[in-house]
Order: sequence, then C-alpha cells, then structure tokens
Amino acid sequence: MPRTSRIAGFYHLSPDERLKKVAEFASLTNEEAQTIRSGGLDITTASRMIENVVGLFPLPLGIAANFLINGVDYLVPMAIEEPSVVAAASNAAKMARDGGGVHSFQGQQLMMGQVQLVNVPNPYAAKMEILRSKDEIISAANERDPVLVNLGGGAKDVEVRVVQTELGPMVIVHLVVDVKDAMGANAVNTMCEAVAPMLARISGGSFRLRIISNLADKRLVRAYALVPAKSVGGEEVARGIVEAYHFAKADPYRAATHNKGIMNGIDAVAIATGNDWRALEAGAHAYASRTGRYEPLTVWEQMPNGDLHGSIEVPLAVGIVGGATRTNPVAKLSLKILGVKTARELAEVMAAVGLVQNLAALRALAAEGIQAGHMSLHAKNIAVMAGAVGDEIDMVAESMVREKTIRVDRAEEILSEIRARRRT
Repeated sequence: MPRTSRIAGFYHLSPDERLKKVAEFASLTNEEAQTIRSGGLDITTASRMIENVVGLFPLPLGIAANFLINGVDYLVPMAIEEPSVVAAASNAAKMARDGGGVHSFQGQQLMMGQVQLVNVPNPYAAKMEILRSKDEIISAANERDPVLVNLGGGAKDVEVRVVQTELGPMVIVHLVVDVKDAMGANAVNTMCEAVAPMLARISGGSFRLRIISNLADKRLVRAYALVPAKSVGGEEVARGIVEAYHFAKADPYRAATHNKGIMNGIDAVAIATGNDWRALEAGAHAYASRTGRYEPLTVWEQMPNGDLHGSIEVPLAVGIVGGATRTNPVAKLSLKILGVKTARELAEVMAAVGLVQNLAALRALAAEGIQAGHMSLHAKNIAVMAGAVGDEIDMVAESMVREKTIRVDRAEEILSEIRARRRT
C-alpha cells in the first residue's frame, strides 16, 4: 500500500498515536522516535553550536499532514510556538490536494557573494577589467573549495555593479556560486575572501566587505495550486480570498501581515530542519520590495468556473548538509520524515507550505474571521497560565471561547467554578 500524508483524524490523535503514524510513514526506528519525543539536543552538543550556552529552549514540533507536492506525499515537520499554524497548513493542504496538490519548482542552487571595492580611481574602467578577468577570478575562487567543484558546484559567474553612495561610487563585484545541497554561506564567504585581493589589484582600489547576500534571487522557488471553490467554502469565499490578496497588493500595511502568514509556514519548516530562518526572512522581505514597493509574495485569482489559482515566488536558500541540519538530532530526523533528497526538493516543499499557509489565512479572514480557530488554541495557553491542569484545560478554554472572552482573569474565575463544582 503506497504511503500517504492524508491521515484521517490526525488532529484528534494523542501525541503518542501521532508519533506512531509518523514513524510508520518515515520508517523511523524506536530510538529515532524517542529522540523526536525528547527533543534530542543535549547541552554538550548545544555548547558547540553557539557561544555562552547555559541551557536549551525547546519549541513544539508538529506535523502538517495532507501535503501532495509534485505528486509526492509529504508529512511536514514544523517547529513553532504560535497556535493554529500547523492545523491551518494541514487543512489548506487538503484543500489544495482536492485540486491535484501543489506544483513547485526551483532552478539552480545559485548564491551570490559580494565584494565591496572602494577608492577605485576609474570605476567603470575597473568594471570592464574585472569582467575581462572573469575566468581568472572564477578559477581562484574554485581553488578554495575543490570538494564543491567535484560535486558539480563552485563559482560559475562574475557580475559587476557600480553603486553610487553618499561617499562616492563603489564597485561591487558579485561572485555567483552553485552551492548544490548546502545553504552556501560558508562556501561563498570563503570564496569572496579568496578573490578580494585580486579584485583590488585589478581595480586599483581597496576591498572592504566580502560576504554572501541573503537576497537569494538566483535561487527563486515558484509554486502554484488550483483549489476548487467548493473546497474553500464556495465561490463567494473564493472571491473573498482574491479580494484579500488585492487588498495586500494595494496596501503595504496589509502586505506585511499577508507575508508574515506565509513565513509562519516557511520559517517553521526551516527551524525544524535546522535552516537559517533569519536569512530566509531577510531574503523574502527584500524580494517583496524589489519593485520599490512592498508587495505580497503570493498571487490569487479566480478562474472563470469560480475555482482559485494561487501562486508564490520566493527566494529560498536552504540546505540539507552542514550547519544545524546535521548537528541537531531532531533536524536530521525532520529531514528523514520529509524524505527530501536535495536542497532543491526541500525548498520546493517549503514554498508549497508557504502557499497553503497563505491560503489558510486568507480563507479564515474571508470566511469566519481569523480569531475563530486561532483563539480556540490560544485559549488553552491562557487556561494553563491560569493554573488549569489535565481536562481542566479544555473545559476552561471551551468556556472562554463560548463567551468570546479570552483573558487570564476570566480563566481563573472559570477554573475556580469548575473546582468548586467538583468539590461538592
């Protein structure tokens, strides 16, 4: 029987039952399942990852179900503290699944490093000389990472820009590197360091910054889905989703929240797999501003038959080798659960998650309002803050949701009433 991410009633299972389903899907060993349950990371490993370690900071790890991406079923690990995100992704993935799933694709894994040259006597002449020396520059860069070159990656191109600044013109050299299955920062930075003296000599100036750019616009991922109107609640709701998108396109205040919802999903997968979510955030928001105006990363339109077509275009520089993806035990197991074999495949999954996360948010806004699902989960956190334990948590939360009053003081009152009834 082929494995499927469509697991009926997954949300209603206990954590142990869910983990059993995931273990079966991903062929996890008992030891691996226990690592996921415990968090896996120990203080010794943590102290090698960053400086001044004093402890660990756990995040909930959830599994988004129902994903069908490029015809392949995925269970998607998501590490996040915000209520409703994982449930929303699972629900919207099911809607997209009704229309054939999400289709996602990314090109080459090209990252760009920048070398800043200052005090260049003739910037435009220097630009020509640097471009004329491109092969020599690429060769020098590739000498620093023969392993990457042997894998088919390495420096592939050189670009030059003359940037006008308040301190005068600067010559900015872009070293374009195919980083294969890595995020690429270490490889790119090392190559930039290697070629900087050569660039200074050619230009007659001095080098300053030598560092990767997180605006990874040569590593764009595009994903799209056709979602039946009936799956989102009918043509009127579908129309509301399109109207919500156009609101975001016209208003950067709304676009910021629109894109935050997209990154809820992308970041959660990045954290679960040990990728640099800060770099992804920087790149995504910079890309959203590429026209000189901050705009949505997705596009939604209604087809003549009333169905929805949604698409996303976002730069995603992620890796499956190196860094925390191999240091953190749970990150390694998250990649195993996903079953991705390349950084490209991981990026394609993440873009699909971002797209359906956006669908879920827009549908909630267009239909019942964002608070309905979000606040029911938030209410449980408030109940715990008020001191509720066990079945008291659900009882207090349900009462607050019915009243539409979700506050700690009200939770404390309800909890007192519940305990008083139980004593009598």
